[in-house]
Amino acid sequence: MAEVIKMPRLSDTMTEGVIAAWHKKVGDTVKKGDLLAEVETDKATMELESYKDGTILHLGTGAGGKLQVDDLLVIVGQPGEDFSALLSGSAATAAPAPAPASTPEAPAPAPVAQASALDLSAFEEVVLMPRLSDTMTEGVIANWVKNVGDKVSKGDVLAEIETDKATMELESYKNGVLLYQGAKAGEKILVNDLLAIIAVADFKIDEIVAASKSQSGSPKAASPKEATSAAPAPVSAPAAQPQAQPEPINTGRILASPLAKKLAADKGVDLRYVKGSGDNGRIVKSDVDSFVPSVTTGAPASVQAQPQPEAQPQPQAAVAPFTPGGAGEGFTDTQNSQMRKVIAKRLSESKFTAPHFYLKMEVIMDNAMTARVQMNEVSPVKISFNDLVIKASAMALRKHPAVNSSWMGDFIRTYEHIHIGMAVAIPDGLIVPVIRFADQKTLSQIAAEAKELGGKAKSKKLQPNEFTGNTFTISNLGMMDIDEFTAIVNPPDSCILAVGRIKEEVYRNAKGEFAIRNIMKLTLSCDHRSVDGAVGAAFLQTMKAYLENPVTMLV
Repeated sequence: MAEVIKMPRLSDTMTEGVIAAWHKKVGDTVKKGDLLAEVETDKATMELESYKDGTILHLGTGAGGKLQVDDLLVIVGQPGEDFSALLSGSAATAAPAPAPASTPEAPAPAPVAQASALDLSAFEEVVLMPRLSDTMTEGVIANWVKNVGDKVSKGDVLAEIETDKATMELESYKNGVLLYQGAKAGEKILVNDLLAIIAVADFKIDEIVAASKSQSGSPKAASPKEATSAAPAPVSAPAAQPQAQPEPINTGRILASPLAKKLAADKGVDLRYVKGSGDNGRIVKSDVDSFVPSVTTGAPASVQAQPQPEAQPQPQAAVAPFTPGGAGEGFTDTQNSQMRKVIAKRLSESKFTAPHFYLKMEVIMDNAMTARVQMNEVSPVKISFNDLVIKASAMALRKHPAVNSSWMGDFIRTYEHIHIGMAVAIPDGLIVPVIRFADQKTLSQIAAEAKELGGKAKSKKLQPNEFTGNTFTISNLGMMDIDEFTAIVNPPDSCILAVGRIKEEVYRNAKGEFAIRNIMKLTLSCDHRSVDGAVGAAFLQTMKAYLENPVTMLV
């Protein structure tokens, strides 16, 4: 009897998974323990094994497709067995999808409607844009390595994809000829949109391409000019059919949180029509997120009356030609990268939703400086002061687990493992490579791993498992002569440590004599929802003790 294998929950926070690659296809025989697929979760890409014996009768989605937890993943049964009763929802629509691929010459009485109904993920020839990072919603084609007409084998690099975290190589999991590219170099593609078609040379692609264009959430909005030229069309449509404006819910002074006002401005939501759920009817973030405007609550008439509000290209020229030493005016507009957009979104959410407080402490680094010289005489890799900070913070977290936590809304999650993220500046912004189980590693191991991850970060070669999963973050600007600074908590962490430079300071010693010592300033930014002041202070005291007497980290 045919049985269903559903998408399992492969991590504690997983809600959906993306099929990175199938290792079995329809018609293959599987046994318990056989590798079915590689599933990309919100944490890492993991191998999924079968727990049933039988023959693969149906795949819930193709490679690159996305499934929610408990959605139909695979149907396993006996060859030729009828499994139609097990198909429901999206799986039911996916079942007949391969038919057009095998009989492309069949007549199509309604081409547009039929194309829009196709499930692209069901075609073995289709490559969809995969989710290459936990926060990725779209990717930019940095470079096509293969061109249309080129032969492609499994493992060949198809393209370089710029995500919000790094530029990554996308390998083919199919053999054939590259017949179609979903976007040109420099253009954007949403996750799960059509990226490429790889098949035999005479495979008909017209129907698939038409379906992809009708289903795409956003047509390759690469350049500002393309986006602005397409924007006026939907604005002018409602102007032709004016409707009565409904009565506003809020009149006079509108009570709303600063974050709700900002989100409303970003989304173009008129707060007069949003019902507040906070105290005294105050509008909060969730009210704006859940607000669905009715057909009569669109933009004000004055906005609708403007047929082409963004028809002009973005100006990049000066009022008068600029010459060095002259009086000309000018500016340059730079399109935000995927990484910069996500940095802005995530840190804005952190700053405006997490109540930050800051703890500062001075650490005397004289002993650490002496110990570092001695360590580097025997260490196979050069140990930096940042490596000492990583090791000290990891050991301090082991003693103060409340700092090694995340605010989860209804509960606080305290991690038993310690993964230290280290902020690395790159031209496009900031990325946080992660040193896993840092408390269990020696200083030499930490130094070697930090050097390797830092190099990968700057060359945009980090893999998803190398920049996700941090439980605590360190941001060090000491090498840039910064004395001290405050950092924004990096979600999902509860704390981030800002490290300044080591600076000489004159002080009076116990004998009443003036002497010089080396001071480093630490600033711990804490999310007050999950970490209290006394907890953060105790953590810093422990860390200070480790750094001022480094031998204690070695025993």
